[in-house]
Amino acid sequence: MAKTVNPLQFVQQVRGEVSKIVWPARREVLLTTGMVFVMATLTAIFFFIVDLIIRTGLQAVLGMFG
Repeated sequence: MAKTVNPLQFVQQVRGEVSKIVWPARREVLLTTGMVFVMATLTAIFFFIVDLIIRTGLQAVLGMFG
């Protein structure tokens, strides 16, 4: 069974937990956001090339029989 907590205590506990949060600096946010975009772009390029290779191979194999 859940323990009943006074709403005032709950708000105090929430404030205490929020005060422990370490927020990143603006520079850190911009840097990590840029890295996410770079990695997403590299991943998209990688899978495009893999898809192209597989498609070309399949077309070559199917072309032999068709």
